Amino acid sequence: MTEFLMQWGPGGHGPHGGPWWPIGLFFLLLVVVLVVTAGWSAVRARPRRTSAAERAKEILAERYARGEIGSEEYRERLGGLG
Repeated sequence: MTEFLMQWGPGGHGPHGGPWWPIGLFFLLLVVVLVVTAGWSAVRARPRRTSAAERAKEILAERYARGEIGSEEYRERLGGLG
């Protein structure tokens, strides 16, 4: 292990050693961060599934916000949806 580190580690002169190893480490960490960020974004971008009752409540709230129904009718219908 010691020979490996001497040849390839921070003070070595192998293809990935020498004074340039921090740059290689930086790019490796950058790639890891990009992959994790892409995966996290893909998971968050998935559309969430709503039940029929939730969608009905959303439609009812939209109609109330547009003024198509009054507050009494909104409460009545909302109570009917559970």
